[in-house]
Amino acid sequence: MKKILVLVLSLMLAMLALAGCGGGDSGSGGGDTIKIGVFEPASGDNGAGGKQETLGIQYANKMAPTVTIGDKEYNVELAIVDNESDNSKAVTAAQNLVSQNVSIVLGSYGSGVSIAAADVFADAGMPAIGVTCTNPQVTADCEQYFRICFLDPFQGTVLANYASDSGCKKAYCLSKLGDDYSVGLVNYFVEAFKANGGEVVEEQFPDKNSDFTSYVANAKNKGCDVFFAPVSTEAAALIIDQAEAQSLGMPILAGDTWDSNVITEAAKGKNVDITVTTFYQEGGNPEFDEGIKAWMEEDSTAMTNNGGNTDLAAVTAMGYDAYFVALEAMKAAGSTDPADILAALPSLQVSGLVCGDVSFNETGDANKTEAFVKKCNTETGAWEFVKTQSAE
Repeated sequence: MKKILVLVLSLMLAMLALAGCGGGDSGSGGGDTIKIGVFEPASGDNGAGGKQETLGIQYANKMAPTVTIGDKEYNVELAIVDNESDNSKAVTAAQNLVSQNVSIVLGSYGSGVSIAAADVFADAGMPAIGVTCTNPQVTADCEQYFRICFLDPFQGTVLANYASDSGCKKAYCLSKLGDDYSVGLVNYFVEAFKANGGEVVEEQFPDKNSDFTSYVANAKNKGCDVFFAPVSTEAAALIIDQAEAQSLGMPILAGDTWDSNVITEAAKGKNVDITVTTFYQEGGNPEFDEGIKAWMEEDSTAMTNNGGNTDLAAVTAMGYDAYFVALEAMKAAGSTDPADILAALPSLQVSGLVCGDVSFNETGDANKTEAFVKKCNTETGAWEFVKTQSAE
């Protein structure tokens, strides 16, 4: 169904383009330059993760600053906007990209802002590739949105199975009120954990909460044996502090947002047990790892945006891959026009990427069947690979 609707919309947009309403093609004022929109948070709760995801896109642009489409070579320019980790501001940021006549959009880190911007991209006929926005609603209600990451129903089941396989019987689950990502992922975890025979205690914290004392205490007082908190890195660091202060005494599980050097720095030297699911583990592609680390060491801004060191987050590798998926979509379309790129995306297949091959199913979601599981070494302040795990 998605392929049919995309083709119909593409024909409509192509007709509009002929009437002078096209955006991003070689004849639309850009000359030999095309723009890729980068829709990411650089501030707010998810600012740290958004910066790391953007780093991957920027490094990819450095490595491949041009693309040949048909028989013509184009310079690729990144148009970067800050959606501020805020659903209402995300709409304005998305409109900004559309007004810049980008050919395709990458992002965002954070499902809520991606869902909020979907209508803007839909109205403009603008193809968007989600990098690590894992909530199913991102693509479910928007024919223009595709994505290269696994989804939360899968991730929640993987985490629940990991907890059950580790002998956990009663899970404390904490999410942020109104946050599509954390609320959604907790729901999928709870469903799978209960199906495994486990018990669940659920709580939510309000926006801008900075005191997690009572939540950690409740997990202990309720007799739980695993603490599941798929929240932002900002909230995660505060939870880690309280887990140490109160001697939590149970493993902490989280999703892809915790895969950050913000977490390893917060946990270093503390008596905490943290395991996450994510998209990539450093060491999986040495050529990529070495190259981007060398770039960050040479670029002080990149180093700062990565948290002050060269530890690699999976979202950085995913951002890198997303850029090349966008280039391949343009090549397959034989055009930089958004309508043509949108028509090319459903059948696109890209191999040789850092985080694995990419192809899309009927809803525009990536065909992904495994997640990386890794644990924080609190002595070294580094992530250690545990295993890959499927939802089976």
